[in-house]
Formats: sequence, structure tokens, C-alpha cells
Amino acid sequence: MDAKLIYFPLVGMMLLTLVVWIVMFKRRITAIRTLGLNPSTRADLDKFPAPAVNASNNLQNLFELPVVFYAVVLAIAQTGHVDSVHVACAFGFLVFRVAHSTIHCTYNHVMQRFSVYAVAGLCLWTMVVRFAFALVTG
Repeated sequence: MDAKLIYFPLVGMMLLTLVVWIVMFKRRITAIRTLGLNPSTRADLDKFPAPAVNASNNLQNLFELPVVFYAVVLAIAQTGHVDSVHVACAFGFLVFRVAHSTIHCTYNHVMQRFSVYAVAGLCLWTMVVRFAFALVTG
């Protein structure tokens, strides 16, 4: 197995974060211009439309579990524990996080978003537990 494969989902997550960041800025700037909002006024911040708020919330969400993902991927790669299960879980995490962001930033169906979030979480926690077990068992 080529150990470098583990880095593709890591870079994919970084690119996903970039895309959501761009979407958020585009939606916020559009709202500021079309609604005449003042982003430095607390009352105006509450007037942002749902698409701008959802993109902002999704960007914040990309700095929660994905932080653990980045750390475990780097630790797995650094310690030589890359295997097909870790790579599959890393790609699974990426795919389901892309689905999560897509749902969150478009039609935002909460139960669908939660379902893909949960599957992504299972991929991530599988990686973490397998890595911890590998460290303990040597």
C-alpha cells in the first residue's frame, strides 16, 4: 500500500474548507450589498439570510471533528500505520463530509445532514480507535 494515499483525503478536506469559505464570503457579501446590512452591527448580523448563515455554520463545523481527522491522519502517516482500512476510512470521512457540507449549504435537511455526519464520525472514530490500538499493541 502506498502510504501517500492517506494524504489525498487530508488535502480534500482542506479544499472542502476552502470551497465553503468562498461560498460563505460570497453569500455574506451578497447579503450585505442587497440588504444594505452593516456587518459590524449586532442587529444586522441577525438579519443575514439562511444561506449565508448555513455556510457560516458549516465553516465553523469544519473546524470541529475535522481537526481530529487532520491530527490522526498525520499521526498515522508519521508512525507508519497506514493501511487499507485507514485509507478507506479517510476517504469515507472525506466523502461524507463533502455530502454534509453540500446538504448544509444547500437545502439543509437536518436529518439527512445528521445521517451523513454520523457516518463520517464512524469513519473518523474507527481511525482513532484503530490507531490507538496499534500504538498500545505495538
